[in-house]
Formats: sequence, structure tokens, C-alpha cells
Amino acid sequence: MFPFVFEWLWNADHYIFLGLFYLVLIIIGTGLTIAAAKTVLQMMGFMRERHFHH
Repeated sequence: MFPFVFEWLWNADHYIFLGLFYLVLIIIGTGLTIAAAKTVLQMMGFMRERHFHH
């Protein structure tokens, strides 16, 4: 069942599950977008790689 199906009944567990599910998707998508943007900027020479030494 999906939320756009006509006979969908919203319960508290649906709110919690879908809220957490979409939150996780947003976090993963944001992380991938930031990683891709940093990679492109490094390839174009606008950002230096940072190496951390002990």
C-alpha cells in the first residue's frame, strides 16, 4: 500500500515509519549530493584535498 492509494488509512505508525523513512532518504541524498559537489570542485581545481596528519 502507498499513501496515494485511495483506501490508505493514516495511522500513527504510518506517520512514524514514513517520517523516519523519508528522513533517512533525505540524509542519504544530502550526503551523496555534498560528496558529488566536492568531487566536482576538486576535479575542476577549486578545492584542495586536505590530508590530516597525526
